[in-house]
Amino acid sequence: MGVQTDEPAVAVSEQEAAPSREAPWFEQLVREHATPVHRYLARRVPADDVEDLSADVLTIAWRRRDEVPAGAELPWLYRTAGFVVANHRRKSRPIPVGEVPEHPDDDDPALLAVRDDVARRALAALSARDRQIILLHAWEGLTGEGLAEVLGIGRGGADAALSRARSRLAAAWAEQDPA
Repeated sequence: MGVQTDEPAVAVSEQEAAPSREAPWFEQLVREHATPVHRYLARRVPADDVEDLSADVLTIAWRRRDEVPAGAELPWLYRTAGFVVANHRRKSRPIPVGEVPEHPDDDDPALLAVRDDVARRALAALSARDRQIILLHAWEGLTGEGLAEVLGIGRGGADAALSRARSRLAAAWAEQDPA
């Protein structure tokens, strides 16, 4: 026999049950994901632009915090960073030849990998989408749901796209290094 009360049952709305997307949420997002976002951008834009673009990505995350999917924050940030990079490239200004650095930054092992001539040519032979998929997987460590989120497609589509991109990379590699 249950205990009866005079108080009506109150249903908890989804909004009340959802975690708060205020300052503590954002601080945790920055703590956990600022470095991977920074690395993502460092591999794609000139070093002078990385800090500003990182700040742009995090600003967008704050403004659109209710749209950031719980549990898939990093893929959402990578996707947003991809859009930020695309916008940045459309607005980019030419760099005078005298200001181009003599040597690239040697700190990132992923960048060292693409200095291999065969690897560089094989990656260059891929379509932009296949290259994006390969680099998101190899450099950013995305698979499954994370890759699907960044690409804006379903999990099955992401798995298939990764498989096709790998096959095309293997074929391009074989063409570059027939030995």
